[in-house]
Amino acid sequence: FSDLERVHVPFSASNAMMSQTSGTADHDAFAKFGSARYLSTFSLLASNYQQLHLHEDGSVDTESELGQSAVKVFLVSLAETAEALGLRSANRAYRANFTINYRALFPDESRNYKFDVLVASLEQHSEIWVNGDKFELDAETLTSAQTVAWWWTELCMSLSSWNSSDSQQVALAMKLVSLDTAWAAFEYSYISDLINIETRPRQLVLTAINEEQKLTNLETMYGHQAVSLIPEYIGTQRSLVQSISHLNSVANNLGKGRDDLSVEILWDAMKTMQIYDASEKKGCRSGLGPAMRNLCIDVTDSFLAMRRYLREVSTRLHHVDPQLCNNAGLVERLVDWEKSWEIYAQYKDILMGICDFAESIRLAQRVVPDLIHMCKDSDAELFMVLPRILWLRGLAKPAAHLHVFRHLLPHRFADIQESGNDAQEQWPCDSDLRAFIEQFHSVYALLEENHRFVQSSSSRLAWKVLIRSVVLGSESKTQEDMYSLLSASVREQTKQAVDKFMNRLEGWSIEIQRYSAKDWNQFISVVVAGLNSE
Repeated sequence: FSDLERVHVPFSASNAMMSQTSGTADHDAFAKFGSARYLSTFSLLASNYQQLHLHEDGSVDTESELGQSAVKVFLVSLAETAEALGLRSANRAYRANFTINYRALFPDESRNYKFDVLVASLEQHSEIWVNGDKFELDAETLTSAQTVAWWWTELCMSLSSWNSSDSQQVALAMKLVSLDTAWAAFEYSYISDLINIETRPRQLVLTAINEEQKLTNLETMYGHQAVSLIPEYIGTQRSLVQSISHLNSVANNLGKGRDDLSVEILWDAMKTMQIYDASEKKGCRSGLGPAMRNLCIDVTDSFLAMRRYLREVSTRLHHVDPQLCNNAGLVERLVDWEKSWEIYAQYKDILMGICDFAESIRLAQRVVPDLIHMCKDSDAELFMVLPRILWLRGLAKPAAHLHVFRHLLPHRFADIQESGNDAQEQWPCDSDLRAFIEQFHSVYALLEENHRFVQSSSSRLAWKVLIRSVVLGSESKTQEDMYSLLSASVREQTKQAVDKFMNRLEGWSIEIQRYSAKDWNQFISVVVAGLNSE
């Protein structure tokens, strides 16, 4: 970044301005502009000035769209007037030391008065905010801005009272030179400040690029399998994730901008995926369903996408907008990275529950084939059925789903200390949920007890009755057939108990969807994505 350092200006702007605009010799040098030969040139400039939009206090409007357009036209006219008069231009050799972006704006040493430079000199803000950080402009920059503003005001006053006298033509020519000299001094100082300021946010991207390059070099040297055991690789991977997290906190204006998503998320996802893949190769179920694998893939894919972006942008770093949130490609990848890693971190402790829930849906599809079509078509009714199935599975297997329900209904578990470990069969929940759990066990026991009169598994019948009730409703033909397996003396009593439980279940199903709609929608999207990937 040597070309980003402040360059030395081989003259003192204020001294140069004074030497060109004071003394008898200087006045004599400008005397020729008092002739009729130059009248038309000055008159055209005065005419162009009349096209500017002025505020009530007489200052030039640089805020409105029409005002800005008029000022830009006038600045072109200023440069053309100076050229037509043959006025000496200030030294602008410093532009050769600008970065490539600014050299594109200032390709040569012509006056090239930029609207933004004028506005900066008039507004004279001492601070610039970039990516939420405050930067102070150099004192020399502010002094130069004041000089430009003074000569701009002087020029405007002359043009507003233009009378085409010889003396006024001479004065105007002198002011054009003075403004140009002051303008060049400010332009140099201001753009140098901007370049130095822009270096810092780009340095964040450059740091990540360097870490990514180290990873790539190590992977090339040791191979993708062996490199994961190299301490240097592990440390570089951690450093890269820290750099990405820092970038995310600065540039991700469409997400949360989190900076606390650590490399352990990546490592855990990679390890989990290896376990899943190894089990699949052996032809056995690991308990880690497609839903879990999809989350792991999202974590690794978003990390690889960030690495690809860093490699691509490494060859065109000058194209990176220093206001990092303005780089659409960077923000897009950071949003995906943050979302994927956040979801995995959020669901890591409940993945086993998600997988068990997905398994319960597959079992339910065998009992009620209509559910297969609901899942395949993402039928609207499916999203009414899924919370009911989740409740049945959670109530039947509380240990596997404790973290799931604590995540979705934290208020039901608030301020209650867990006793024992996660394998416990009793949820540490509030009295309302406890009463609902007891009602479930009562209904389930009633179905099992009254099924002893028939020749098949009582627990299997109980599950089928409840699953068909939550999917098809208690009045369906198949449900009536299931009740016919019960003893006639208890059939109606059991049916009423099941119906009463289903009515209460509906209220709990609504609560789990509405307590935090965002969490529920995210949770169910993970489950459905896993089902659809099978």
